[in-house]
Amino acid sequence: MFIPDALVHESWIPFLDSQRETLDELADHLEKEMGKGTLFFPDRELILRAFEMSVRDVRVLILGQDPYPTPGHAIGYSFATHTHVSPIPASLRNIIKEVSNDVGQLTTLDLSLISWRAQGVFLLNRVLTVESGAVGSHRKIGWEGFTESAVDFLIKRNPHVVAMLWGKDAESLKYLFDPSRVIITAHPSPLSVNRGFFGSKPFSRCNDLLKQMGHQPVDWR
Repeated sequence: MFIPDALVHESWIPFLDSQRETLDELADHLEKEMGKGTLFFPDRELILRAFEMSVRDVRVLILGQDPYPTPGHAIGYSFATHTHVSPIPASLRNIIKEVSNDVGQLTTLDLSLISWRAQGVFLLNRVLTVESGAVGSHRKIGWEGFTESAVDFLIKRNPHVVAMLWGKDAESLKYLFDPSRVIITAHPSPLSVNRGFFGSKPFSRCNDLLKQMGHQPVDWR
């Protein structure tokens, strides 16, 4: 088995080339899981989908934990899902609620978060795969080192990115960033949303930082 990189933007290829051994080891692990009949998400061709955005086009990084473990929900971007999914995954529902409370009611609701991505919002998880029904099941199989290297690669080439680190897994990479451009909150999952995500106003805070740097704010709505 291999992990396809057909969706990866060419600007990330030097990074991927440096990670081939790690990706091969991850692919071997996933293949063994499949051999046992274990389902994992997202679909293999979507695992690296977040990297379809050019390094230079990234203005905001939203870093999460791992993909949705529910069949049909994970699409390769942190927190996003297919537009037809119902009910809305709990973390995304909480994100939508915080957007509305922070910057105003959403004018459109696209669960794939395509409008955010179109404005340079890079949606990445610390861990890029998950076993069906088992949150956090692919921690410590190698993804953390891979995504840490990815964020390091991004920041060194695009140092003005504003980072929103949601949850302890994401917060572990705060040392990579200029502290003046990092917003750290709890994860928006039901288990932690009331411990520092609701009321944290990450979206308006992010826009304030972008404007301070002379950049266009994100229309989160």
